[in-house]
Amino acid sequence: MKQFIISIVLLISVSFAQNKKPLSVEDLWAMKRIGDIDVSSDGKLIVFQVTGYNMEANKGNHDIYISSSDGSSLEILKSSEENETEPKFQPENKKISYLLGGQIYLYGLDGSGDEKITDIYSGVDDYIWSKDGKKILFTSSVYPDCETEECNDEKDKLKDSSKVKASIFTELMYRHWDQWRGEKRSHLFLYDVGKNEYIDLTPNSKFDVPPVALGSNNDFAFSPDGNQAAFVMNTDEFLASSTNNDIFIIDLKNVKKGTAASYKRISQSKGNDYQPVYSPDGKYIAFISLRRAGFESDKHDIILYDRKSETLKSLTENFDISADQIVWSDDSKYIYFNADKEINKEIFKIDIATGNAETLLSDFVNSDIILSNDGETIFFKRQNSMMPHEIFSMANDGKNVRQITSLNQERLSKIEMNPVETFWSDGAEGAKVQSILVKPPFFDPDKKYPMIFLIHGGPQGNWPDEFHYRWNLQLFASKGYVIVAPNPRGSTGYGQKFTDEISKDWGGKVYTDLMNACDYALANFNFIDKNNTFAAGASYGGYMISWIEGHTDRFNALVCHDGVFNLESSYGTTEELWFPEWEFDGAPWESREIYEKWSPHRFIHNAKTPMLVIHGANDFRVSEEQGFQLFTSLQKLGVESKFLYFPDETHFVTKPQNSKLWWNTIFNWFDEHKKTEMQ
Repeated sequence: MKQFIISIVLLISVSFAQNKKPLSVEDLWAMKRIGDIDVSSDGKLIVFQVTGYNMEANKGNHDIYISSSDGSSLEILKSSEENETEPKFQPENKKISYLLGGQIYLYGLDGSGDEKITDIYSGVDDYIWSKDGKKILFTSSVYPDCETEECNDEKDKLKDSSKVKASIFTELMYRHWDQWRGEKRSHLFLYDVGKNEYIDLTPNSKFDVPPVALGSNNDFAFSPDGNQAAFVMNTDEFLASSTNNDIFIIDLKNVKKGTAASYKRISQSKGNDYQPVYSPDGKYIAFISLRRAGFESDKHDIILYDRKSETLKSLTENFDISADQIVWSDDSKYIYFNADKEINKEIFKIDIATGNAETLLSDFVNSDIILSNDGETIFFKRQNSMMPHEIFSMANDGKNVRQITSLNQERLSKIEMNPVETFWSDGAEGAKVQSILVKPPFFDPDKKYPMIFLIHGGPQGNWPDEFHYRWNLQLFASKGYVIVAPNPRGSTGYGQKFTDEISKDWGGKVYTDLMNACDYALANFNFIDKNNTFAAGASYGGYMISWIEGHTDRFNALVCHDGVFNLESSYGTTEELWFPEWEFDGAPWESREIYEKWSPHRFIHNAKTPMLVIHGANDFRVSEEQGFQLFTSLQKLGVESKFLYFPDETHFVTKPQNSKLWWNTIFNWFDEHKKTEMQ
């Protein structure tokens, strides 16, 4: 009888599995993506942004959803062909605000309709409410020398009507990531809702608020009484080599339109200071600080600024992990924060008096923390490799975790995926290196599967247990591959020393870490076909693919996406110069030995492995010329190679149909280079 029951269970399991299918590119782009979230002051409602994509239309659209905080009800609040973004509860709780066409609108929860409350020519980029709902801080891009909306309008019209489209640059950072900066700068504005008055708080400033780079989603804030604001700005003259973002405070009580307000710097680090958050009792401002100038991946400490004594202290001095988002408890005694810890992003709680920290939530990747007004409930977004972001809640002690939304559950229920597993191997100098392993759908332990070895970018980053919309581990596995994704030197979540040890050593210890992880997987997992192994990576991962090309022929084929190939020429075409100057100890003429030692182009004559090169024309971080140089070298050397070039993409592939081509080209490339037993 027992054997009969077991057989029935197995038959049901097989039948259920047969009704499922592997994840596809179409599935990936059909997932609803949750963006900004906000919770009503009474904790009963959650409003959030949802992005959906249309493969045929080749674009996405932002809508606004609203849910009860217990998940019992869900509806689409705002949906149109236009993009509604950044929903927030207006402090009185009867309305929600959102951005549409660069202006702030109010929408009544009773269905009373839309009210446009801003009408500024330069538009609103980001905004927050004062606690009393009477004022708004927002950012807007303006010409620094313009003091009126009419001036900005006239300059835009003059530029648009000019037959000459040339630009003259007199300083660096003339472009950033995927945009040309132009003449405009982001300024911080104060809007008085009752008076319908806009005040530029940083008039005539050539410095951006928020800063151009290395900030957060929370880089300006009201004090609880609304009489002061804190914001982030970088005032260094040579912006391209500076990570020196600072925290400033400004008195809002007596600011007047057309008059330059005075602001005061409160941070002291020469590194990156950002994300100022006032304590509910108004006594403190907490913010994130990096100590070392020029190093964007230094340890992220939580700093406490005492507004009365004007003193600073670090809360995480003895905590060897980098804090990310910070949120105050309602009684101002604790700070909740999240941080990378191995392959997860955990949620912690730290006592500001003692500095004692405890882990509240350790599983999965948890972000976008919001605390209810009564301080009892923490709301947050959560994801893992088998689940895109959904909204969850838990008690403030980490108990009673519950899922609130399930936007993609119906689609996910039809897809066969295997959870992330991990293994540890010995890296260079005996360091322990963790790797993710994902088995293909419908895995059979008696079969052998080809392996894709994935190398993450950064290099100060990691492979977490997340549902990534570009480098999705489950989609790589969907075609019958075992995925091995290591976190070698440079990875975050393993202590600052481990992160530090890739700088000035790009092809050194990290290469040993990677190859040892690969060897360990092949030696210990019999289901991996040793004759069919492939490797792929982007950005720094692309760099390492080119380094592998010149140092080993162990893989059947390689994929290099937007990778650095020639370190010296890359220095001259990238925009954030602090990055190469930290990683390679200065400019090429100051540290030529390091640039030459670790540049893949100096070893390309050893190339043997077929390589697919991918690059986007609008990638200003790793310029397209890096892809051109690599492909030219491979072709000249007679190494089998192919170049997938996107004239309309950036450092990332962001359009649905381009993404489909990207995935299909990669899978076809691997298929072409699989060896059969006869070979």
